[in-house]
Amino acid sequence: MKKLSLCFMAIIAVFVIAACGSKDAQSDAKKKETVAIQHSSGSTDVPKNPKKIVVFNFGVLDTLDQLGLGDRVVGLPKQNIPSYLKQYKDKKYESVGGLKEPDFEKIAELAPDLIIIEGRQAEQYDEFKRIAPTINIELDDQNYMKSFKENTESIGKIFGKEDAVKDALAKIDAQVEKTNKLAKEKGGKGLVVLTNDKHISAYGKGSRFGLVHDVLGVAPADQNIKASLHGQSVSSEYISEKNPDYLFVIDRSAAIGEKGSAKEVIENEIVKSTNAYKKGHIIYLDPGYWYLSGGGLESVSEMVKEIENGLK
Repeated sequence: MKKLSLCFMAIIAVFVIAACGSKDAQSDAKKKETVAIQHSSGSTDVPKNPKKIVVFNFGVLDTLDQLGLGDRVVGLPKQNIPSYLKQYKDKKYESVGGLKEPDFEKIAELAPDLIIIEGRQAEQYDEFKRIAPTINIELDDQNYMKSFKENTESIGKIFGKEDAVKDALAKIDAQVEKTNKLAKEKGGKGLVVLTNDKHISAYGKGSRFGLVHDVLGVAPADQNIKASLHGQSVSSEYISEKNPDYLFVIDRSAAIGEKGSAKEVIENEIVKSTNAYKKGHIIYLDPGYWYLSGGGLESVSEMVKEIENGLK
């Protein structure tokens, strides 16, 4: 009987060890289901294919939407959502504060698997990552397309959408090539300005709107604009002096829902003396794409398209 009892205990021990080993293996497998993502605030092990996402970057929201992943979004800052992403104003998506004032209590309550932020929230990165794995997806204005592609490929890796991302980026590359060719054929020089109420700022190469010159090949009307977040404060006289053949205008007031008309600010008697006005080449760009989002699969494609159409 003793021998039988010992044998029985030995068999049970084997099963217990095997079960523990199985649990350990399952635990290890779960740990391995992550992908290391390099981003502007460091490197983060992100869970593969996360189900619940809080996103503060409208460009990334745009990309998620284009990849059919919008249903993973549980929260976002709902103020000033670009009109082309208006479906995310729906009450099924929770508001998680403003772009500069996140509601950390609400974010924690949502228990997301992943949080995606951008430059406006970068200083609060440590607070975000206490809640869930967080990646800071920003655009590098000095290397716009390179950073846009890397950011989009990171999203592809996280969600197993590498092939879809590759196809989408190839289409945008074709658009860029076509627009570059058109810019060379048309010649002429361009100037990008942002209106904010009655104020005007100019942006050149290497700036947040440098895509026009650096990527799409439109020669700048002013080579000496210093790259900065808020642009170079200019006047109507400056625009007249630089006399651009193409004047690209972004209305910040319209972007953030304030009253104001870029057309009223820009199309005065002084600016009407420019080649851009005389040739009908003052192009009002969609501020939802250019000011609020940018860096998304849809926004970048539409931004390229707007410049191409403006050059025709």
